[in-house]
Amino acid sequence: MRKNFGQQTWLYPMPVLIVAAYDENGNANAMNAAWGGIYDTNKIIICLDESHKTTKNIKATQAFTVSIADAAHVTECDYLGIASGNKISDKLEKAGFSTEKSSFVNAPIIKELPMTLECKLIKFDDNGNIIAEIVNVSADEKVLNEQGTVDPEKLQAISYDSVQHYYLKVSQIVGKAFSDGKKIL
Repeated sequence: MRKNFGQQTWLYPMPVLIVAAYDENGNANAMNAAWGGIYDTNKIIICLDESHKTTKNIKATQAFTVSIADAAHVTECDYLGIASGNKISDKLEKAGFSTEKSSFVNAPIIKELPMTLECKLIKFDDNGNIIAEIVNVSADEKVLNEQGTVDPEKLQAISYDSVQHYYLKVSQIVGKAFSDGKKIL
């Protein structure tokens, strides 16, 4: 038997995305965002309210980065979601994060977070969603496997549980995509 919950904003897993951008003076700011994902080939979509400092920065610079929040930085990443860049100018510093400029877009990379998508703004859609081209993906070598690609067990990405308001670690491999289903063919 199933229990109906009605219309909810529940999806598993919801990635925890740390969106960072420079303001018009070159100052870095970042925020925690759970509503986003791959939009199309080499594109990402993120739902951010226009009142956020980060949204204003993206409009000003036309670029941003999206870092994948990890288990090692849960507290710091959560802080970026509860502290407002409109009120706290040194949010990243208070969180213990440092940045470096992306080589591909005019946006900051948070050095402590091991995987980052570097993005160029395409547009804000009719609903205010941010649609961007993923220009580059960079990852710290410490989260790479022997083949040189991202190892989810080393990345230790977290997801957001919008029902209980927990962060969950996403890392256990349970199957092989485009392969396991062939057993049924």
